[in-house]
Amino acid sequence: MSSFGNYFRVTTAGESHGKCVSCIIENCPPGLALTEEDIQPQLNRRRPGQSAITTPRDEKDRVTIGSGCEFGRT
Repeated sequence: MSSFGNYFRVTTAGESHGKCVSCIIENCPPGLALTEEDIQPQLNRRRPGQSAITTPRDEKDRVTIGSGCEFGRT
């Protein structure tokens, strides 16, 4: 587990080769527009196979917001 940040405190948990990696964002204001589609491009940036110097594994990681949002808002 790792945490960083002051205003938005971000904590990650899980194993990179496990079923999932979790991220908890604290102090996110209510009513903020946020969907999986907002976050997915950032996850895609770190995906393997994007260049000749990365591993050729083809991993299709998908963002899933498990809680804290309803109808696209925090």
